Amino acid sequence: MLFSGMLRTGTEVKVAWRMTGSGDFSISATGPDGKVVKPVWGPEPHGGSNWNRPGDEWGTGWVFPTPGCWTINATRTSGTGSLLLRVAQ
Repeated sequence: MLFSGMLRTGTEVKVAWRMTGSGDFSISATGPDGKVVKPVWGPEPHGGSNWNRPGDEWGTGWVFPTPGCWTINATRTSGTGSLLLRVAQ
């Protein structure tokens, strides 16, 4: 779940994740120039959410340094997922 409308460089955006599978949750984003960034905060486990989807939930905060297409990759011991975002200047 993306907590923003237009994504812009240098502006923090919160993303909540629901992911099935098991094991630790790790996450990073790869930008259009191949640069890899980690969240500025999180992943933080969330409990008691009303976002009714399968899997465990985490929150992350992101600041993308350059415009373009960013791919966020999430992994667990037994699962993977990705989200493609377009970030404006």
